[in-house]
Amino acid sequence: VVTGEVGSTGTAVSFESGSTQLPKVVFDSNSNRIVIAYLDGGNSDKGTAVVGTVSGTSISFGSLVIYEQGGTANIGAVFDSSNNKVVIVYQDNGDSGRGKGIVGTVDPSDNSISFGSATQFNQGANNAYNISAAFDSSNNKMVIAYRDNGNSDYGTAVVGTVSGTSISFGTPVVFESANSSSTAVAFDSSNNKVVIAYRDNGNSDQGTAIVGTVSGTSISFGSAAIFNAGETSQIFSTFDPVNNKVVIAYRDAGNSDQGTAIVGTVSGTSISFGSEVVFNAANTQGTSVVFDTNANKVLISYEDRGDSDIGKFIVGTVSGTSISFDTETAFSGSNAVFQTGAAFDSNAN
Repeated sequence: VVTGEVGSTGTAVSFESGSTQLPKVVFDSNSNRIVIAYLDGGNSDKGTAVVGTVSGTSISFGSLVIYEQGGTANIGAVFDSSNNKVVIVYQDNGDSGRGKGIVGTVDPSDNSISFGSATQFNQGANNAYNISAAFDSSNNKMVIAYRDNGNSDYGTAVVGTVSGTSISFGTPVVFESANSSSTAVAFDSSNNKVVIAYRDNGNSDQGTAIVGTVSGTSISFGSAAIFNAGETSQIFSTFDPVNNKVVIAYRDAGNSDQGTAIVGTVSGTSISFGSEVVFNAANTQGTSVVFDTNANKVLISYEDRGDSDIGKFIVGTVSGTSISFDTETAFSGSNAVFQTGAAFDSNAN
């Protein structure tokens, strides 16, 4: 719970008794439910989802639902507020690593989720890596960014359209003609633009971002801008609709792997950045970032490798082109966290 500048936690609740990886969390504002999509390491890496209900400072869960029987990786999840659907995107290792999307419908009466059929979004029988997605509410489209193994690992994006329980895709568009990874997509609802942040492996692994404009089922891009001149990884982003800024969180390998954040301002088809701000002065992994529209704060969750791998979060406040942080809050014991996923429940705040 975020209140002003500080945070508190309730009691942890297990939603999966086996090994899990790549948790991606999304809030369904139609059913007022949380959906967690993940890789079930205890069940042959099958793509699995579960629905949660927040009550006070606790959460309860429905039954686990498999959305992909094959081995799954590189998961992303987003809520389509136009069609009131959850969309999960992922790499299907049971089908030559193809990138796919699938539409889920939440039933709040029993905390269940049902799925339509999966649709491939990348071209050919090739791997789609480092998948992330955001919903463009001005065009009612999904934008998916990924590394295209079938095209020299170029950074690529594709637009998706939900209809009923299905999703269809336009033609993929390259946004970076070089090996690109660690993609993160955010939608700027003030400028009606998509911002893709990524690691430009073709340019000394620098943290880079680019602005995209959706038109129909396609997307076009402006010029890329560097936000971190050092080696950058673990990139995640969110949009602050109060200050109309994009906030990018990442691990800065050029600065001892410290957890770092930066504020971006979109103008037309360009983006500019303020100064980098360290939020965790130690090796930081498993990062996730979300905006709390009740407290009007940014929340970053992460694994603090400099403090016994404890899971922590920290609250940030955007001002101008910078961001300041309060004291971090632990939500797990030692050696407990490997990856985090976060979403904001605007019903329960």
